[in-house]
Amino acid sequence: MHAIDQTLQDVFGLERFRPGQREIIEKLIEGSPALAVFPTGGGKSLCYQLTALHLDGLTVVVSPLLALMKDQIDFLVGRGIAAARLDSTLEPEEVRSVYDALRASRLKLLYVAPERFANEGFRQMLERQRLSLFVVDEAHCISEWGHNFRPDYLRLARLSQQLGVRRVLALTATATPEVGRDICSAFDIVEDAYVNTGFYRANLTLRVSDCSSLDRQAVLEEHLKSRPRGATIVYVTLRSTAEAVAERLVEIGFPALCYHAGLDRDARQSIQDRFMASPDAIVVATIAFGMGIDKSDIRYVYHFNLPKGLESYSQEIGRAGRDGEPSTCELLANADDVIVLENFVFGDTPQETAVRSLVNELLDHSGELELANQRLADRHDIRSLVVSTLITYLELEGLLVSTGARCTTYRFQPRRSSQEILARFDPERAAFLARVFQAAKKGRTWLTIDVPATATALSETRERITKALNFLGDRGDLELKPSGFVQGYRLTGPPEDREALHQKMQLLFRERERRDVERVHQVVRLAQSSSCLTRELLSHFGEDLGRDCGHCSPCLGDPRIELSRSGEPLSLEEIDLAAVEALRSQHPESLAEPRQLARFLCGLTSPRLAKSKLTRHELFGRFERVPFSQVLELARESLGDRDPGEES
Repeated sequence: MHAIDQTLQDVFGLERFRPGQREIIEKLIEGSPALAVFPTGGGKSLCYQLTALHLDGLTVVVSPLLALMKDQIDFLVGRGIAAARLDSTLEPEEVRSVYDALRASRLKLLYVAPERFANEGFRQMLERQRLSLFVVDEAHCISEWGHNFRPDYLRLARLSQQLGVRRVLALTATATPEVGRDICSAFDIVEDAYVNTGFYRANLTLRVSDCSSLDRQAVLEEHLKSRPRGATIVYVTLRSTAEAVAERLVEIGFPALCYHAGLDRDARQSIQDRFMASPDAIVVATIAFGMGIDKSDIRYVYHFNLPKGLESYSQEIGRAGRDGEPSTCELLANADDVIVLENFVFGDTPQETAVRSLVNELLDHSGELELANQRLADRHDIRSLVVSTLITYLELEGLLVSTGARCTTYRFQPRRSSQEILARFDPERAAFLARVFQAAKKGRTWLTIDVPATATALSETRERITKALNFLGDRGDLELKPSGFVQGYRLTGPPEDREALHQKMQLLFRERERRDVERVHQVVRLAQSSSCLTRELLSHFGEDLGRDCGHCSPCLGDPRIELSRSGEPLSLEEIDLAAVEALRSQHPESLAEPRQLARFLCGLTSPRLAKSKLTRHELFGRFERVPFSQVLELARESLGDRDPGEES
């Protein structure tokens, strides 16, 4: 293993490994799958970058963080390491260049987003590669009960098996013991290959200030003025809050920038670049900002609003002080935020009738299914991610088996004449390709192929058609644009008791709702604690510091707080029930059931609310600061309790 020390010095310019890195690298080189739970800035990326250089074949890194991909590619290429990425920001010519490098086995590391595996051509390309290491970043997303479950991540475990990759590295900065066990189970990681270096950061000072909604802007401004300037992130919950806070800070002379997912890609990149280059820029942002950003000198992280859970809080404060220098993380705590965060959770819970109708639609089919989540979401008024979660629950029940993602439509432009393309193939293959080309519908500049219809018309398999198109695209004969992505499934048979299944699905969503609401209350309890905040936070992740930290609010003598609420929320009696009833009669599909109406009044969108433009109505969000359970009860009374199966 002395070779890895030489690589550490010669390639990466480092004298020694950080805690946990050597153990992980040695496990991987031995051929074992491993889990690295390192704090933000703890050196997770070196574990696979260095390992990749000691393995024959390609290392695939799966990450949802575009900023991480770009920064790490620049870093690796600058050190002479052949690395590339495939993401939505690349132009067609850049994608072709990456595929050329893959075909020629010139790459050591390839970074991709989880969604890339929906592309059949990409999966077919990977099947032809010699894969030495499969890396899953943000691996906590694989846990059904984690704070950021993403159904696509469960499929990554199966995918690594299908690709025949035994050597897997799972990475995360936020894993409770329960989530860690889930990750290990998914990837067959044994106990001694689970390396957790701990979350304690001695240079972070955790503070809590009790602020009303009316005065926390002033509190933030006072802290920014009284403390030495330094790179700062101010986290907020809503886009509108980000815009308002940043605008006010600019007015009083601070170099503040606003960042949220509603900005276009170029604007977000520009803000990120300015923040990276500045020693004292302030970014006021939703949680969309910071993931994958490698800026070591962030001196302050303020939470203008409460975070949605201790996992999120830990990840966000972990972006401060990665250079080891003293940094301050302050929570401007306010009880009004609790209702907003809880209501976001309730907005994700589908009404019982929607769960029933979706499950019935799926189970009433037979054999193979091709599902498009957004169409299902629109049809049943369930958010798209929640549709994915429900389908995953059915997979875990053994009722559905994934057969892989695929696209139903290809648009293409020939880059050579048909004669040139066909001349390269034997007569049988040339005849097949000619028939495929003839089946394409001609547009002004693009030709379009409906894959299922073409397969039926030509009496060919869709796999042969897609492989042929992807092969021609890889070779540069065609410029391809796949679309109409669907996920394939196979039904294994009917459930023993469909009614029991309906009840179980609903209970799973209720349990998920309960856990997410509890996460919000864990933050509240931490903010109001009179005990060492650092010690309590570490305990949540299964770590015992064994002493008080000496550098958080309680340890520094700050008085215990009780979260403030800025006055009484709107009374439910203030709503014009006649106006609500009139609106409901105009939009029966969007507001027919109590939970739909409650979501509307609390300002929580859904596919049908968006489609009917009800999110622009003056009553939308009228009770956004009223507990959802109270609004749901009002909705039941208003509708005569027409959905007796609903429970608050």
